[in-house]
Amino acid sequence: MIYDVAIIGAGVIGALTARELSRYKLRTVLLEAENDVAMGASKANSGIVHAGFDAVPGTLKANFNVKGAAIMKEFCEELDVPYKNNGSLVVAFCEDEIKTLKELYERGIKNGVPDMELLDREQLLAIEPNIAEEACGALLAKSAGIVCPYELTIAAAENAVANGVELIRNCAVTGIDCSDGVFHLSTTQGEIVSSYVINAAGTHSDEIARMIGDDSVHIKVRSGEYFVLDKAVGNLVSHTVFQCPTELGKGVLVTPTVDGNLLIGPTAAETEDRDNTATTLDGLKAVKTLATKSCKLVSTRNAITSFCGLRAHDTSQDFVLGPSKINEKFINAAGIESPGLSSAPAIAKYLSYLVTNAFDDLEANESFNGKREGIFHFRNATDEERAAAIARNPAYGRIICRCETITEGEIVDAIRAPGGARDVDGVKRRTRAGMGRCQGGFCGSKVVEILARELGVEMNEITKFGKGSRILFDKTK
Repeated sequence: MIYDVAIIGAGVIGALTARELSRYKLRTVLLEAENDVAMGASKANSGIVHAGFDAVPGTLKANFNVKGAAIMKEFCEELDVPYKNNGSLVVAFCEDEIKTLKELYERGIKNGVPDMELLDREQLLAIEPNIAEEACGALLAKSAGIVCPYELTIAAAENAVANGVELIRNCAVTGIDCSDGVFHLSTTQGEIVSSYVINAAGTHSDEIARMIGDDSVHIKVRSGEYFVLDKAVGNLVSHTVFQCPTELGKGVLVTPTVDGNLLIGPTAAETEDRDNTATTLDGLKAVKTLATKSCKLVSTRNAITSFCGLRAHDTSQDFVLGPSKINEKFINAAGIESPGLSSAPAIAKYLSYLVTNAFDDLEANESFNGKREGIFHFRNATDEERAAAIARNPAYGRIICRCETITEGEIVDAIRAPGGARDVDGVKRRTRAGMGRCQGGFCGSKVVEILARELGVEMNEITKFGKGSRILFDKTK
């Protein structure tokens, strides 16, 4: 089959774009090199919906950040994804940084950011009493928020698949040839033929672009390390607290998450390895030191896990968005670093427009349903809702993950969903089984059993996150 559109990369940009394209009668395929969606930057970032005051006026980052943040809540409501408009603070610790706050405020005005306010020390302490004593002022952006980046990606992919998009996993693109007016993609799953290609390959987007002779994308990969702290300290701050930005990014933040934890990080270090997400002792020490500058009560004694994310920084200092000069049917969505998550809804609409505008008499998908209903969350339900769920399906009465109160019914739902979980981490991201204090120590083996049963495979075929991560081995074979 010849597809109309092939999207390379099932991160938040690729997944949301696939969902937008599913509004039309297009044969769209979403290609993911890994065993699941949201396996790159979309699974390991700060989850911040930035207000838009940081980006340089006139840039793509500034434009799409403000537009994306404005419609993020609507997207999350449609896709049944938790979103919280908690606002953000950039905190100053000296007079020079007060000047920086004023510059950011003026930049925000130029970018069209609503509801900003410059606070003095007393005003700051009134809304964040646990802020460090050295803080002397802050920029408050009331339009900023928080969202779970991998939940948003998973929800968008599910909705796209439910509306007719084909998702192919473990499908790395190894070469691209254009002949007879179509693209021939060589992949680890065979040849894919498509009229249009959207390059949303994250840290590998420059490599994909070069496959058609496009050298306009120049990616420098930056790693960022984080700590996730226990929910017991999740209310130390209510806003997302930034320090003044540097050339390498927005700096180490302290923020609540939509799930009630506290997140601190990230570092910012350039790396040659585009796939290495290992944490380092020096990196985590830096996170600890810098986070306590904002809030002295932050302690890594409360850490339940740490992780490292990678972001694709283009040397142009901006997003690379639009048709390639080599072939206008090849569309780049590259260098999507912060504020990429905030910009994602607006970028998806833009990429969809570029494709659909090129087709004559394109018909709407009459069966399109933009509403996605997430799996039932037992931990958030009332006693009456829990009783009704158990009556409907006794599997909801069997707790698998004690830390997060996740039931067997939820795990089964996550596996059976369109584009559902195929490995342990996939279940974890969809249900939070294994995200509590014990980090899967009690529930991990049960999740493996359920996956094997639902997928109809042996337990020793189940992986943590795909190729090279088998959990159990049969030494007799």
